Amino acid sequence: MSNPNTQALSELGVSIWLDDLSRERLTSGSLQQLITERNVVGVTTNPSIFAAALRDGESYAEQVSQLAAAGADVDSAIIEITTEDVRRACDVMRPVYDATGGIDGRVSIEVSPLLANDTEGTIAEAKALWAKVDRPNAMIKIPATVEGLPAITEAIASGISVNVTLIFSLPRYREVINAYLTGLEQALERGNDLQSIHSVASFFVSRVDVEIDRRLGDCHALRGRAALANARLAYQLFEEMFSSERAKVLLDAGAQLQRPLWASTGVKDPQLPDTLYVTELVANNTVNTMPEKTLEAFADHGELHGDSIRDTYHDANRLLDEIDAAGISYTEVVELLEREGVEKFIVSWRELQQTVADQLAADK
Repeated sequence: MSNPNTQALSELGVSIWLDDLSRERLTSGSLQQLITERNVVGVTTNPSIFAAALRDGESYAEQVSQLAAAGADVDSAIIEITTEDVRRACDVMRPVYDATGGIDGRVSIEVSPLLANDTEGTIAEAKALWAKVDRPNAMIKIPATVEGLPAITEAIASGISVNVTLIFSLPRYREVINAYLTGLEQALERGNDLQSIHSVASFFVSRVDVEIDRRLGDCHALRGRAALANARLAYQLFEEMFSSERAKVLLDAGAQLQRPLWASTGVKDPQLPDTLYVTELVANNTVNTMPEKTLEAFADHGELHGDSIRDTYHDANRLLDEIDAAGISYTEVVELLEREGVEKFIVSWRELQQTVADQLAADK
C-alpha cells in the first residue's frame, strides 16, 4: 500500500523519482518496494551515487571478477558496471513506463563529467550510452554547460531522451528549453517520432541556498529563501516557453513537455524543515528527485498545501531583488555553482575510477 503523503504528492502532479541506485537496491527488491510503497516512478544517478555504491557494496564482486578475467580496463569496466545497473533498473521500472505512456518509469545515466566542456565528446558518449543501455525508458544526463547545449540539441534530434543536469540559473534554463525545442524541430525534419522523445530539465535547488546563505551570514532574514524563489521562477519560465507558438507547433506534432525536475532537494541547513524543497515546490508537470532520506522524511511528516508555486512569482522576483540589494550577485553565484557542480562530479568520477581500478587489481 502506498504512503498517504507520497500518494497525495503524486496526485498533485509531482512525479517522485529516487536519487539513488545500486546493485544491492536492485537485488534486494528495495527499488520495487519504493515503487509500491512510496510512489517512486523514476530513478536518477550520477557519478557520486555510483562511486558510493561501488565503494560500499559487495554485490559487484562477481561482475568485477569477470571483467578482471577478461582484461577490461578501468573506463570500460565502469561502463559495463553502471549500464548493467541502469538496464536492470529500467526493467524494474518498465511497468511504470508502460502505464504512464512513457512519461515516467525513467532511469537516468550521466555522460562522463570529464566531457562537460566537450560538445563532440558528449554527443558521442550520449549516443554510445543510449545504444549500450538499449532500453526505451533510459535517459541520458547531459550537463547544461555552454558546450553541453548543442549536445542536448543533437541528442534530442537523434531520438535520445535526455535529462539535462546541473541547471542553476534562469538564463541558462531558458537556453536549455531552447536547445530542447531546437532538437525537436531537427528531429521532426529527420522524420523521428517526437512522441517517443522525452526530456526533463534538472534545476538544482539546495546548493543555491547554501551559497547565498553563506554570503548572507547567520542572522539574515533572507536565509533559506533564495533557492525556492529561483526554482519557482524557473517554473514560471517553463509555463511561458511551453505556451509559446513555437512550442505549440511541436506539441501538436506529438512532442512532449520537457518537465522541470527539482534536483538537490536534500536540505543542507538543519535549521530549515527537512521537507522544505518538496512541500514548497509542488505544481503539475514537475518531477522531484529525492535522496532516500528526504523521501522517508516526507513520507513520515510531509505536509502539503496544494500548489505551492503558481501564486508566488511576484514574491519570488522581489526576494531575488532583495538579495541583489544585499550586495550578492546572482550571476556570480550561479556561475560558481555550475563550475563547482562539474568539479564535484569530476572528483566523484575519479573516485569511481580509483575504486574500480583497485577492485580489478585485487581480482588479478
